[in-house]
Amino acid sequence: MRATTTLSVVLLAAAGIGHSVVAGLDADIARVDPFKDMKNRPRAGHGMNLLLVGTDGREAVTEAERRRYRLGGAPCHCTDTIMIVHISEDRERASVVSLPRDSYAETPPHTDQVTGEEHRGHPIRINSAYAEGGPQLTVRTVENMTHVKIDHYLEVDFTSFMKTVDVLGGVKICTAEPLRDTYTGLDLAPGAYTLKGGQALQYVRSRHADASSDLGRMKRQQRFLAALVARATSSGVLLNPLRFRDVTRAVLGSVRADRGFGTDELLDLGRAMRTFSPSSSEFTTVPIGQMGYVAKGIGSTLKWDPVRSQRLFRALRDDEPLAAGARPSGGAVTRVDVAPQQIRVQVENGTRIAGLGGRVDAALAATGFRTTRQPVSAAAPTARRTVVAYDPRWDRSAKSLATALPGSELRPVKGLGATLRVIAGSDFRQVRKVRAAQAEQGEFGVVRGDEVGCP
Repeated sequence: MRATTTLSVVLLAAAGIGHSVVAGLDADIARVDPFKDMKNRPRAGHGMNLLLVGTDGREAVTEAERRRYRLGGAPCHCTDTIMIVHISEDRERASVVSLPRDSYAETPPHTDQVTGEEHRGHPIRINSAYAEGGPQLTVRTVENMTHVKIDHYLEVDFTSFMKTVDVLGGVKICTAEPLRDTYTGLDLAPGAYTLKGGQALQYVRSRHADASSDLGRMKRQQRFLAALVARATSSGVLLNPLRFRDVTRAVLGSVRADRGFGTDELLDLGRAMRTFSPSSSEFTTVPIGQMGYVAKGIGSTLKWDPVRSQRLFRALRDDEPLAAGARPSGGAVTRVDVAPQQIRVQVENGTRIAGLGGRVDAALAATGFRTTRQPVSAAAPTARRTVVAYDPRWDRSAKSLATALPGSELRPVKGLGATLRVIAGSDFRQVRKVRAAQAEQGEFGVVRGDEVGCP
């Protein structure tokens, strides 16, 4: 009884110390009110949703840092990075969804912060919502597009990002390819690096390091965030109240957050992350349906896939893991460019063999391809060789599908659209198991934190 009583006192005292150590941090956080007067919001789901935005604010950056890390030029006062961070209700998983800055969006009615002009709502690139209506319009636009209720808002600028990395002692990243961007000054040969604040900022800002532009940049941001989580959870920061306070103070001293994001929320997140490991986090980008969608008065944008994006956001609302069931198991697996879960397929029976279309459809679905589950008969049932018909815009998907059908013929068909067509021939024998060569898996292209760390 004495031992139990003593332990209870120690635990209560430790909890009290933990709270008192970080209780003063509230005063260090610059506050915004992104939820003011908001009505008709989405229903609350399970878990916690935090909207993390990165702005191009650079007021506190020194002149030397501006020159060294190519931070000159006038800021656009827009959001370079937008992510929904979902913390599961059991606090055992973090799901991070990147929203491309050039996404086509439609704002709800609002007042322009700069001109005071009343807007009924209009098409916009999603990163420009911040310039027109600040955090409030950004939150409202994201909620309208995703139907995910945002619980908290956290805004990070260049300075707070660099401080976060530096106070953790740097973050280790790896690259198999050279990364060079003359705009940001990034210049990394293949290898492993521990990046400090300024270099880390170059790494996550670079849009011209490869041909994938902003989508490639978002993947690097996701990999960096995974490495940042790994660094925070393995460095002892979360187990030491005093160090946790010092790190948090250094970070939060230059960020902006909503009024409800305070001491209790910080402690809750800190406790949750003590059990985190890199495999506890998963990252993806909202599925894109059309690249280069030209909107009047805006220019080229990215349009989300309406079906897949809503399935993704429904998973967030329902607190479901995004990477569930993503990996094929058993037997040899061939690597391909595009994950089968991202490829839509309509199967046609090109022969008079009864049930062939159903067998091909079932075998492709079992390997992960998104078949219609409704095979049809081809117009001419005389196919000897299996054919993969595809729109040339989806050539990488077609090659990945053809790899799963040994001996098949690739046949480009302009205007066919995003759904590939398989005409099963009499030569069909089997479907080969395939998997994306990159770490991204599943319908949403999810990558786990432990899949992108350095070896």
